[in-house]
Amino acid sequence: MKDNRLLDGRAVRDRILREVAEQVLLAAATHRIGRLVSVSIGDNKAAAVYERSQARAATQVGLRFEQQTWRPDITQEECKARLVAMNDDAGVLGVILQRPVPPHIHGRSLASAIHPFKDIEGMNPASIGNIVYNDLALAPCTAAASVELIKATGLGLHGLEVVMVGHSEIVGKPAAFMLMAEGATVTVCHHMTRSVAAHSRRADAVLVAVGKPRFLSADMVKPGAAVIDIGINQVTGPDGETMIVGDVDTDAVKEVASWVTPVPGGVGPVTVAMFMRNAIIADGKQFAAGWLD
Repeated sequence: MKDNRLLDGRAVRDRILREVAEQVLLAAATHRIGRLVSVSIGDNKAAAVYERSQARAATQVGLRFEQQTWRPDITQEECKARLVAMNDDAGVLGVILQRPVPPHIHGRSLASAIHPFKDIEGMNPASIGNIVYNDLALAPCTAAASVELIKATGLGLHGLEVVMVGHSEIVGKPAAFMLMAEGATVTVCHHMTRSVAAHSRRADAVLVAVGKPRFLSADMVKPGAAVIDIGINQVTGPDGETMIVGDVDTDAVKEVASWVTPVPGGVGPVTVAMFMRNAIIADGKQFAAGWLD
């Protein structure tokens, strides 16, 4: 039996990918669309699963996907030079820099080297900064996925009381700004917040991204709320098996909330779809700027 309290990210992903596929066909009728380039530095096993998901999604929407693995001892300067060359290559639609990167590589500096019009991850500081001005076109994908899942509940964002637990630069902060741009009233909690529960119990929607397994318990949630679990944590089960769990105690919270995103199967699939949505938006920006024939 399907549990309707679990907000199915796969269904949302599939809807978005269908929409993007239609937009790709329309764009391809007017100009040649470039390829997506995924860059891994060294043997990046942690990113391999995400990269495969991105490749499958690109195939579904009709975009070409190229995987590049750069040697682990590549210098920061050479990385930036290669990225700048991709900025100048009309055949490259967008760049995905797989994380983590080696310790000697400054990831944020590399994100800055990717032109905002080719930054389909939404990680260039300019892309994140645009959110402050309510320009959400190329937002960070995980933050955008979280907002999309709240919309999928049918809750109107205008005036919605939302609590964001976690204030990272790539999820918490951009998600909060995106929600404010949509008209929500947002409270951001973090490790110095005196009582997260005092805030989360009054929220219509709670988003959690703190990297702590099952952090959000049932007594921290208002009855009927929507709970978006952004966490991915690896834990050891009672029989010694490895399990993936989120930042929400899903089994307990779903007895109180109206919607909870499962882990896996919630935010993750929608994040992949957001890469593709950003890609076709980036194509439109490049075409409008006269970069493409």
